[in-house]
Parts: sequence; structure tokens; C-alpha cells
Amino acid sequence: MRFFTILGVAISTLLVTAALATEPGAKTLTVSGYVLDSACAFTKGLKKPVSSECATACAKAGSPLVILAPSGTIYWPIAETTPSSSQNDKLLPFAGQRVTVSGKVFERGGSKAIVISNIEPAGEKKP
Repeated sequence: MRFFTILGVAISTLLVTAALATEPGAKTLTVSGYVLDSACAFTKGLKKPVSSECATACAKAGSPLVILAPSGTIYWPIAETTPSSSQNDKLLPFAGQRVTVSGKVFERGGSKAIVISNIEPAGEKKP
């Protein structure tokens, strides 16, 4: 009987460790899209930014920048830390441009968030 108790504890410990080691729902993906102001992505229904200057001005005013994919999916850039922090500094050099972004993508309730590991102008590859 003691063997089964020890075995049960060992299995439970392994399952808890495995659950903590994985990030539920996180997939590493590469997505392409335009970097634009989050408010314009929703309220104006834009498919791409009006201009880099407009997206930059909105970001500097405090609006979060997002990545709008051709499918209409909006990716919210987040930090991997909790609490999260603004990712505008990573995106600001690309405001108004089409980019290719790689990172962990999380999905919840129809929203998608991405922890950016790499970002570059679309069509350009780093060596």
C-alpha cells in the first residue's frame, strides 16, 4: 500500500512540474502585418496605417501600438513579465510599416497577444 502512495505522490509531483514548465496556449509563431495605433485599428477599421507620422504621434501620446495582420487579426504586444510593460519602444521604429514578428503567441477569448522575440521590416531577413 505504501508503494502506491509513494507512486501517487511522485506522479502528482511530475504532473504539477510539467504544468508549471509549460505555458498554456503559448505557441511560437511568425506573423506579418502593419504596426499601427490600437484605437485606429478598432475605431477606423483601417487595413494599414494612414502614415508613419500618425502612428508615431499616437504612440507618443500613450496609445498602444499593435500589429494588424492581413486577415484582420490584431496582435497585442506584451512583455513576458508580470506585470507587463509597454512594448511601444520595440514597435516605435516600425510605426506605420509592414513587419514580420516572431514570438510566443497567446490567445484568450478571441484576443491574441504576442511576446516579441524578433521584429524586422517585412520582406527582409537577418543573416
